[in-house]
Amino acid sequence: MRVPAKGPRYPPVLSYWIFGSKGESNKILRLLRAVYHPRNQYLLELDADSSDYERKELALSVQSERLFRAFGNVNVVGKSYGFNHMGSSALAATLHAAALLLKINAHWDWFITLSASDYPLMTQDDLLHAFTFLPRDLNFIDYTSNTGWQERQNINQIVVDLSLYFEQNIPMFYAVEPRATPDAFKIFGGSPWMILSRSFMEYCVNGWDNLPRKLLMYFNNVAYPLESYFHTVICNSAEFQNTTVDNDLRYVIGDTPTNEGLQVLNMPLYENMVASGSVFARPFKEGDPVLQKLDKSVLNRPAEGVVPGKWCLDQGMNASLKSPKADQKDFCSNWGDINSIKPGFYGLKLGNFLSKLAAKGRLRTNHCYSNDG
Repeated sequence: MRVPAKGPRYPPVLSYWIFGSKGESNKILRLLRAVYHPRNQYLLELDADSSDYERKELALSVQSERLFRAFGNVNVVGKSYGFNHMGSSALAATLHAAALLLKINAHWDWFITLSASDYPLMTQDDLLHAFTFLPRDLNFIDYTSNTGWQERQNINQIVVDLSLYFEQNIPMFYAVEPRATPDAFKIFGGSPWMILSRSFMEYCVNGWDNLPRKLLMYFNNVAYPLESYFHTVICNSAEFQNTTVDNDLRYVIGDTPTNEGLQVLNMPLYENMVASGSVFARPFKEGDPVLQKLDKSVLNRPAEGVVPGKWCLDQGMNASLKSPKADQKDFCSNWGDINSIKPGFYGLKLGNFLSKLAAKGRLRTNHCYSNDG
């Protein structure tokens, strides 16, 4: 069965935007295989620092794998643009990715952004299981009651992201004079890594009232807008402010949106990572042994293959791990019911955690103002 069944009895459909820069094609492909499931949708993108050749090779790599061709759920952005992760060009790229995924297939439930330096801490069967019985309009978005994030990025300082106007990534321009704090809306902030509902992303992309567009104009001249745009939209919208879960389900050590200032994750942190209950972690260095440890002990993934879920009919995992890498790419080339999932320990743990939040009535608490301080 190649078309995922939809409805409350079935697992959700997740929509992934995986992005990277020059020289990160292999990291993107490894991450894709680690989070792949036939139910989901995937959009891969290399920024303007990458060459046309790299983008073409990435697309050819995807097209060369039988599994991806069969389900047709992996797409590659053919022509990219510059985006500075400190500026509004990164926000524009995020909204563009959401718009593309809505155009490709609007029947997904949650939008997840991953960089090439991210990696999962559980299988897709685990994640799909944990999300199956949740309301599909929930938004996993981490807020902070600490005003330090505002002080660090200086919300009133005017910046110009030149990557919006040129075909490469360019440092931002900082104006000397600040602007006044707005009183037409209240600014919120937190983690730039979120899991957002399709209904909320449709609202941000289509903007059937003026709030998303008005805030987009404001955050065009703010540093680190990914730390505050979606938080501010959702908290100033009566329709969405009660749909938040104050948890981004990410394991990071640090509080900046780029890899700068974050502790690079490695083997000594492995036990803390997998015990955290998080779904994803970042950042990792390419080829770090901890990634192999996650593949082997958590994901059960062969070096060149995808993570085998219940949908995968191929047997003999140990034999697959010993087979040539070229053969490992065809692992899970035989499949069964893609609507059937089998969670492991980490999926059951996350499901129990979310169930407890639901039982306490915390899934629909207005975290925007409960964290105000």
